[in-house]
Amino acid sequence: MKTTIGRTESNGDSRLLAEGEQNEHVRLTAMRRALVIASLAGCLSGCATHKLPTAPPLGKSAILETRVGLASYYGREFHGQITASGARFDMNALVAAHPSYPFGTRVRVTNLANNRSTVVRIIDRGPAPHLRADGLLIDVSRKAAETLAFIQQGRTRVRLEVLAWGSR
Repeated sequence: MKTTIGRTESNGDSRLLAEGEQNEHVRLTAMRRALVIASLAGCLSGCATHKLPTAPPLGKSAILETRVGLASYYGREFHGQITASGARFDMNALVAAHPSYPFGTRVRVTNLANNRSTVVRIIDRGPAPHLRADGLLIDVSRKAAETLAFIQQGRTRVRLEVLAWGSR
């Protein structure tokens, strides 16, 4: 009779391993596992050296044009009136008037005095030419002016960043 781990064997069954063979089998199995893990780690670390292209972070996008100048706002006196684009002006929406940007253009407006910003959509023409001569770039809705925190001042120095051109 030969002794196996936890059993005795009298019929010579080759499926059961003797104690020495069992230890060798465990050792080889552990070595195989270690070799597989090391191989996988090597393959994966090789992949880590290649940077995959990524999209811009959420909320960030390519800036197509930048301008710096003054912004003013318009509100109650124009609320509900038809704009140059044919849309009704809503002073509570994040919209704006610009003399030349196509309608539908999305612009990030940043108040340079407090670094607050908002994104507006161009739906109207303005400011008037005599105001543009004073450096006024854009008229924003009352809602946008509130977001930018310049209602009391009436005007503020801003940076305009075009995020997407409109279609018309």
